[in-house]
Amino acid sequence: MNAVRIAWRITRLNFRAQLEYRSEFLLMIAIGAIWQVSVIVFATVLLTRFAGMGGWDSSEVLLIPATRMLAHGIFVLFLGRLHGIGRIIQEGMIDTYLVRPMPVFRQVQLSVFPTNAIGDLTVAVGLMVGALSRSDLDWTAGRIMYLVVCVLGGMLLEAALFTVVACASLRFPAADYWGRWLEELLGTFGSYPLNVLPRAVSGFLTFGLPLAFVAYFPAAVLTGHGHDTGVPYWLAAASPLLGLAAFLGARLLWRWSLGHYTGVNG
Repeated sequence: MNAVRIAWRITRLNFRAQLEYRSEFLLMIAIGAIWQVSVIVFATVLLTRFAGMGGWDSSEVLLIPATRMLAHGIFVLFLGRLHGIGRIIQEGMIDTYLVRPMPVFRQVQLSVFPTNAIGDLTVAVGLMVGALSRSDLDWTAGRIMYLVVCVLGGMLLEAALFTVVACASLRFPAADYWGRWLEELLGTFGSYPLNVLPRAVSGFLTFGLPLAFVAYFPAAVLTGHGHDTGVPYWLAAASPLLGLAAFLGARLLWRWSLGHYTGVNG
């Protein structure tokens, strides 16, 4: 509980520090929202020009970007400072973190308040509300609970992927650029059914870089397309558990990488 109180206090101080510059604060929120404008355009075109995609109704497809964006927004809010780990390492701040009593991973997350996450989450919540309002599904308590768990699982899976990039950055600081590539992949391929892609590409995004488990598989299970994903139904349904397992594994890799960290200059 003491660790939670300290984290909350630091977060409040960081937030108040951001508010000292109101214009910049509002600009960062706007940037967070504008960054997702491509998804909004995709959703608009999908709903106005197409009846569906890859055997999915347009209202069903809309659930995929809504789930991905909400998971991404929560990730940015709570764990998104992993995006800046390369700069933290190159500037030598990680060496300072190592001699402090607080865990390094937590210090990285508390280094700054992610103002842009407010914009991300605003757009994500709006898109999710739109997706649910257009859906013809019977949203029982069980289905709603599964959706919530899937969003959290998607957030953990995204966090796991960026934690692996952060681990690589501890050894090769330039590996931080892989994070930008990963974010581009998430934004490009994470918003529609992967069965519209060539089999080799969809296979890579399932078993090589498991982006399919962030939103595609959960949405498929919820909308009744779980048997048409190219993987066993139980595997698609277990997407949230995979996210949790991946994050726990990534944290173990982080601890191992941190233990073998020798500094920017080796």
